Amino acid sequence: MSGHSKWANIKHRKGAQDAKRAKVFTRLIREITISAREGGGDPETNPRLRAAITTARGSNMANDTIEKAVKRGTGEIAGMIIEEIRYEGYGPGGVAILVECATDNKNRTTAEVRHVFTKYNGNLGANGCVGFIFDRKGQIALDGGRCDFDTVMDAAIEAGAEDVEQDGTVITVTTAMGDLHAVSNTLTKAGLPVQSAELANLPNTWVKVEEKDALSLMKLITAMDDLDDVSAVSANFEMDDELMAEIEEKL
Repeated sequence: MSGHSKWANIKHRKGAQDAKRAKVFTRLIREITISAREGGGDPETNPRLRAAITTARGSNMANDTIEKAVKRGTGEIAGMIIEEIRYEGYGPGGVAILVECATDNKNRTTAEVRHVFTKYNGNLGANGCVGFIFDRKGQIALDGGRCDFDTVMDAAIEAGAEDVEQDGTVITVTTAMGDLHAVSNTLTKAGLPVQSAELANLPNTWVKVEEKDALSLMKLITAMDDLDDVSAVSANFEMDDELMAEIEEKL
């Protein structure tokens, strides 16, 4: 499994700890609000909103909080203006990095993102410099400790999924962008423990990262992901399992 995918699974395993932090809910609320603003407040006709609500419920967000976020997006409730911004750049070892943000202050966010790139030996690039390296896909995470991999595999492939992987207690199902909701809905109706369903930027080419660049790269990605305005970080790195395990202990 690629290092990028293993990093995503590390984040899912840390979910119980991360859920205690208010910024996780803040990110989810922003995503729901933006989704409703862009595509309307009906999750049945707005796939992005459906995915955001599924993820929010998987993180135990209250229905009232979800409903208020939707209403802010549709203008039924007043709220601050949230803007989506995407940054592109390179990390140690020539790894392509895509940073998706939702912010009410573009200047602040740009400064913070630039600082993280610089601090960990990366470079913030121009728009378009690495975007072509990533494809927009659906990703569904399930609790592998509460279900059988083969059961998930059979149900997911039957529903039209492209791939199913397991790393530790996390099972990840990858779908075409337009199939995310249908596959997630099928798995949920089958009684399988869906934790999140979201759109993600997945690499179509990879860069093998060696030990000399591995720690600084993962520090960059971790620090970037910890910024309040950052919604998602995608990177096209591969890393040996043993090296990834060593780095995870140091983060």
